[in-house]
Amino acid sequence: MPGTPTDTALLVDFGGVLTSDIWTSFGEFCAERGLDPAAAKQLFRERPDALAELRTLETGEADPADFERSFAEMLGTEPEGLIDGLFAGLRPEEEMLEAVRRARAAGVPTCLVSNSWVMDHYTDEIRALFDAVVISAEVGLHKPQPEIFLLAAERLGVKPQSCVFVDDLRENCAGAEAVGMTAILHRQPAETIQRLEELLGVELHDSARG
Repeated sequence: MPGTPTDTALLVDFGGVLTSDIWTSFGEFCAERGLDPAAAKQLFRERPDALAELRTLETGEADPADFERSFAEMLGTEPEGLIDGLFAGLRPEEEMLEAVRRARAAGVPTCLVSNSWVMDHYTDEIRALFDAVVISAEVGLHKPQPEIFLLAAERLGVKPQSCVFVDDLRENCAGAEAVGMTAILHRQPAETIQRLEELLGVELHDSARG
């Protein structure tokens, strides 16, 4: 049973960890536009130019309207409403949100580390879960660049080796591990929470509910 917290800090991704799966949301958008549900995912994973467009958006270098035009052309759809549509299917992942809430309440330093340009995703309620927030578009860096992980540790006042990082993308976990962090590749809340309890020494789920 987890006991007193360790000196370990918790770094958490947003989309796909504190929310439902991003690729599912992308797939729903593509299906609504009459496209192959896997079309957006394939573009990001198979075409370097599509990923490069996304990176410039995430670091604040590109205008969202420019991204919508260029990515819509690659995808074969209209640009209007593209960004909002891609993320419209995201839903809060309540178990993970509660786990972060409990970790912070137990004294574990927490930091949100997210690749994003959409600031209204990060409501006051979300930001209140964290001692520090590192958003790619605000800092001009993106995961898996090592600098963004080092910045997150610096903002918490801890060493990278003291950090546990949770993300749903393997390459981002590898980036965190490259600077000495322990990474958890998120797939299911129950599995991630169990591993976090082991690493943090804190109970993060409602034992009365099992």
